[in-house]
Formats: sequence, C-alpha cells, structure tokens
Amino acid sequence: MGFFLWDRWHQLKGMGVLGMNRRNHHYIGRYNDRSLYPLVDNKLNTKQLALEFGVSTPKLIAVVDNQHDVPRVGIILGKHKGFCIKPAKGSGGKGILVITESRLADDGQQLQFCKPSGEWVGLAYVQRHISNILAGLFSLGGATDVAMVETLLVPNKELAAFSFQGVPDIRVIVFRGIPVMAMMRLACAASHGKANLHQGAIGVGLDIHSGEAVHAVQNDHRIELHPDTDIELNSLFVPHWDELLELSMACQEISGLGYLGVDLVIDQHEGPTLLELNARPGLSIQIANNAGLIPRLSAIESLNKPELMSREAKLAYAREHF
Repeated sequence: MGFFLWDRWHQLKGMGVLGMNRRNHHYIGRYNDRSLYPLVDNKLNTKQLALEFGVSTPKLIAVVDNQHDVPRVGIILGKHKGFCIKPAKGSGGKGILVITESRLADDGQQLQFCKPSGEWVGLAYVQRHISNILAGLFSLGGATDVAMVETLLVPNKELAAFSFQGVPDIRVIVFRGIPVMAMMRLACAASHGKANLHQGAIGVGLDIHSGEAVHAVQNDHRIELHPDTDIELNSLFVPHWDELLELSMACQEISGLGYLGVDLVIDQHEGPTLLELNARPGLSIQIANNAGLIPRLSAIESLNKPELMSREAKLAYAREHF
C-alpha cells in the first residue's frame, strides 16, 4: 500500500467511516430480518405498504406485468402529459425512464414523449424500455420484473433551482428508529437528470438538526457550486425538515427493518413523499457529509432499547446529537 493510500486509510478510520463488510455483518445482518426484504426490494410491495399506513407516495397510473400488454401501453400513456416508468425490483436508479411531456406528432397519429434532456422519443422507444424491464434487464439478480408507471413529481419551488433536469431527493439513514445521517441528491447534466451519485449526481450532506447543507461532493470530490446552475450548494436549506425526519421514522416503523435507507422527495403539491426504501443503503452518504457513520451508530447501540422511545424522543435525540 502506497503512502497516499495508507494516509487516506488512516484518515477514514479516524472519521469512523463504515465499510461494506461491517455494514453487512454488524448492521444489516444483525438488525434487518431477511423475511422483510421483499417489502422493500419490490417497489410495488413498498407502495402497497405505504398506502396501507397512509404514507404519501407517487400515484400509480399502471402496472405492466406481461409482454402481451406492451403493444397496448400507448392507450394509457397517451392520456398523461408526464409520468415515470420504473422496474419494481430495480436498484440504484437503473431502468427509470422519466417523461416530462407527451404529444401527437405532426401526422396527428404517432405519440411522442419528451425526456428530461429535451430529447423526443417515439412510442416504440418506450415500449422497448418496458419490455426490457419485464425481461429483468434492470432488476436485482436479473429476475423477471414488472413495470410501474407513476405520476410525475413536481419539484418543490425552493429546491428546483438546486437541481438540473431532475427532481432532487433526500436519503435518510434510520437506525433502530432514529435518523442518523442525511443527504440531498441533485441531478445534473453529467448524471443525465438522475439523482444517483454513482451516475455523477451531486451529494449534499445535511445537518440532522436543521436540514442545512454541511458539505457537497460530485464523483467523491468536494464542490461548492452546482456545475450546471452555478448556485452555491452551501446555501441549500431543506424545507419541511421536521416532517421529512418524522416520515423517515414512520417508514422505519412500518417496514420493521432496523437499518434502513429512506428516499424522500418534496413534491410541490403533495409535500414530503416517499420514493422508496432500501434495506442495504449505500455508504457514499458518508462522503457527502464528510463524516463517518460508526460514531453515530455506536451511540444509538449504547442506548437501552431505543426502539421503545417515542417518536418525539427519537427526533429530539437525533437533533441534539447528530
């Protein structure tokens, strides 16, 4: 190991950065019952669970579950100006197709759909994408899947300027019922309008107490300005912050998982809304916050049965300590 890597390893260890092996064995393996995975690994199951408990999620327009229905999807999609198609068993943002506008071509017959980049595609493109979803091209383990069509979310006006061609979302890590770390993910041109960090999106670490930005990165390097809008990222302040934290705690309660990633958005019309849950949340949230998870997770493990604390007490603890 070269000097630079050795020095960096010591820096990360000093920050209490959680590695993948320890995450899998000490936290996911210990606190997440595998029998509950289908509730979060399948977005359709998650949506049904959320609706059962009154948690806001994007409205479901249609579910396509077999190849024979693909030729007929134009009948449904043509009725909606914008929508989002996603695989029920997808992960990491793979297979998500966002359509911001639809129209009839000049011949008055052919449907056309606009992607966030401004590119117009035909119905055959969308049908091919849905067919690939059903074949399992984007799903966990390559299993056959179903395609979900949801209403298009409208970014909150206060946050829209911080993202480019996409809806900003908020990832909250919840451990034993207590929010421990959060970040906002911002789409940009390099990420093709998607908010996934491994696709080039921007991660902004958030102060759990206030919802204010504490640090920002793109491709693991610190940045201060959004590369497409030039807006100062340290001016980011997430509205509805308390509501978002309470929603993340509610999602942990209904899922039953002890270590959970909760992805939320603030829709201009619906307010805080659940996007999806993740039983194996990634570790890059630590880079976005320039802080390690281990000290926070260890603090919660030192508490006596934190699961039994009231939601108000959990929120107060998180705001005081993180």
